[in-house]
Amino acid sequence: MTDPLYRVELTASFLERLDAVEEFLIGADAHFAYDDLLAELRSTVIPNLRRFPRMGRRYLEQPPRSAEAMTQLARLPAGAPDALRQYLLGDYLILYTEAESTVYLLSIRHHRQLSFNFARLWPS
Repeated sequence: MTDPLYRVELTASFLERLDAVEEFLIGADAHFAYDDLLAELRSTVIPNLRRFPRMGRRYLEQPPRSAEAMTQLARLPAGAPDALRQYLLGDYLILYTEAESTVYLLSIRHHRQLSFNFARLWPS
């Protein structure tokens, strides 16, 4: 008997981050990479997570060290930080969680994307 498949849902925050990845890739003159990413999400990531929702590494195996990240984790409901997992897909890190037969994709980031907007911090 096979295990039932999980449902995979893309959250609003994941879709926002996906848009940011697209903007980043367009700015890097790598338009094709976004189409490749979408194809890989459809053909590999989502099917994998449907079958093996706990395949990603636990996010807190290497806990964040910044005060900002620790503050954000402290605001989550009890047990939620322990449920966070990360899935590495080539140049991308996907943050997700699993609950009640559903996998929720929470965020995605290209490894070269900066978390700070330096242009805004230091206007010319």
